[in-house]
Amino acid sequence: MILQEIALQLENSTHPVAKALHKGEHFKVLAVGFKKGMLLKEHQAYLPTKLFVIKGKVIYVQGEMETTLSCMDEIEIPVNIVHAVTALEDSLCLLTQG
Repeated sequence: MILQEIALQLENSTHPVAKALHKGEHFKVLAVGFKKGMLLKEHQAYLPTKLFVIKGKVIYVQGEMETTLSCMDEIEIPVNIVHAVTALEDSLCLLTQG
């Protein structure tokens, strides 16, 4: 139901919608939904994180590096490094942290 909630909230949202799918003592799995053109502004990860694209296409920006990720692509996000994500298409991503 969580992914359906994200899809419903995206219909009226002007920014990405994120929700926890699963949490444990030392890990977290998040789902993030984007409409085309939405930006997840610059921020930092405070735990080792991996971004998985399960639908759509996004650009991951870290400093001068820009990486386009499509369905089934993944990227490691370093701890304490500023980065951002922009949706090139309606997209759904998973983030694992821990």
